[in-house]
Amino acid sequence: MVNVRPNRMSFQDFTAAEATDSPGRRRNSFLNSLGRRVDSLWPPSATVRLIFSQSEFRRSPSAIDSVSFFARQPVRDSNRTICFPLFGRCLFNHSVRSGYLKETSLIVVKLGTGVLTDAARQPDLIQMKQLVAQIAGQHRAGREIVLVTSGAVGSGMGVLGHQRRPTGVAELQACAAVGQSRLMTTYQQLFAEHQLTTAQVLLTHDDLEDRDRHLNARNTLVNLLEHKVIPIINENDAVSYTELKFGDNDRLSAMVACLLPADLLVVLTTADGVVENFGTPEARVLEVVEKIDSRVEELARGTKSVTAVGGMITKIQAAKIVTRAGIPVVIASGCKANVLASILDGANEGTFFMPLEGKLTGRKRWIAFFHHPKGVIYVDEGAKVALRENGKSLLLVGVTRCEGDFESGEVVRICDGDGMEFARGISQFDAKAIGRPKELKGEVVHRDDLVIL
Repeated sequence: MVNVRPNRMSFQDFTAAEATDSPGRRRNSFLNSLGRRVDSLWPPSATVRLIFSQSEFRRSPSAIDSVSFFARQPVRDSNRTICFPLFGRCLFNHSVRSGYLKETSLIVVKLGTGVLTDAARQPDLIQMKQLVAQIAGQHRAGREIVLVTSGAVGSGMGVLGHQRRPTGVAELQACAAVGQSRLMTTYQQLFAEHQLTTAQVLLTHDDLEDRDRHLNARNTLVNLLEHKVIPIINENDAVSYTELKFGDNDRLSAMVACLLPADLLVVLTTADGVVENFGTPEARVLEVVEKIDSRVEELARGTKSVTAVGGMITKIQAAKIVTRAGIPVVIASGCKANVLASILDGANEGTFFMPLEGKLTGRKRWIAFFHHPKGVIYVDEGAKVALRENGKSLLLVGVTRCEGDFESGEVVRICDGDGMEFARGISQFDAKAIGRPKELKGEVVHRDDLVIL
C-alpha cells in the first residue's frame, strides 16, 4: 500500500513511503481517475491508495490534473513491505475553479487603489476605463455586479498636495471628502458609456454591525441590483474615525460579499496573486488554496504604496472571512486585460481560494464577521470538543474564565486554553454574572447563537 499525504495548497511537493505486496484492482482505476498512471514505480501486484487530507480533496479526485512521482531504489523489509522514497508533485486543473464558477451570478469586485490611480496620485482614466468595460461586459452577460472601490483618499491626495498618504485623521478625512466625489464622477461617466446607471453607497462598520441597519443595507443593495444598477461601495472615510484608523477596503469587500451573500469575491490588485518564494527565481503564483493556514498567511506582505493600505496581508484576511462563509475568492491582477472574463471562464488566473463546506446562514454570518467582540470567554478542552465536533451549546461548566466588560446579548470571542479563538457567539449573560457561576442557570451561548470559525 502506498500512502501519499500532500501537505498543502494547489501545487504541492510531498514525500511518501510504503507499498505493500498485495494484489488488488483499486490501483489502476484510482490512478486513472487522477489522470495519470504511475504503474512503473512499484510492482504490478501492489495495491496503491492515495490519502489526502480531509479539507483538500474531500470533494473529488477529479480535481487533480496529474500526479508525478520519482522513485529511488526500493527497500524490502521483513514484513513484506516495499518502501519507496518517493517525491511527487500534484497539479490541480482548471476544473476546480470551473466547478465553483459555472453557476456564478452575483459577484463582488473589489478594486484597489493601486489599480485605480497613476503615479501622480490621480485617477488613472485609461485603467479605470478598461476595468469598467470588463464589469459592463459581465453585466451584459447577465451577471449582477457590486463594486467595492478604493481610491477616494488616493484621489484626494494629489488635489490637496500630499505626496504620501497622511497619517493624521483630519487630513485623511479631508482627502477622502475631496477624492470621493471625484472618484464617483469618474465612475458615473465611464459606466454611462455602457448605458449603465451607478449608485454610491457609503458604509461604516456600525452600519453593518447593528442588526436593523445591516438588514436595511442588504435590502438597499438587493433593490439596486433588481433595477440593474451597479452599486459602488466605499467606506465613509470622511466621517468614520474607527474604520479610517483600522479599516481597509479588502475587509469591506469581504463584509459586502457576506452581507448579500455573493457567489464570488474577486479582489483585483497590482499583484498577480499570492506569490510563493517571492523575490527568488523560484517565485510562482499559488493557483489554488484549499485552506488558509499559517503558512499561507506567512506568504503575505504589507504594501509600500504611498496611497494604499494593507497589501496582501489584508487580502488574505478578507479571503479567510469569505471562504468561511462558504464563498470562493480570487485575488488577481487588475492590470491585465479581460481578467474578469478569464477568471469566470475558469482559467488559472490569480489565486483561487476554495470555500469551506457548508454556507453559513445570514444571521450566523452577521454574528461571525460584523462585530467587534466585546469580550472573551475561555473554555476547557471538553467544551471545545463539544462545540466544534458535536454542535453543542456552551455550558457554564466548560467556562474557565472570561475577559472584558461585556453585557448580555453582545458578541464575544470564544477561545481555548491556549488563547486561540475558534468560535464567536452571543453571550446570554454579562461578564459579571459569569464570574458568579453559582447564581447562573442555563446556557452561556446557545448553539443557534454560536459560529465555529
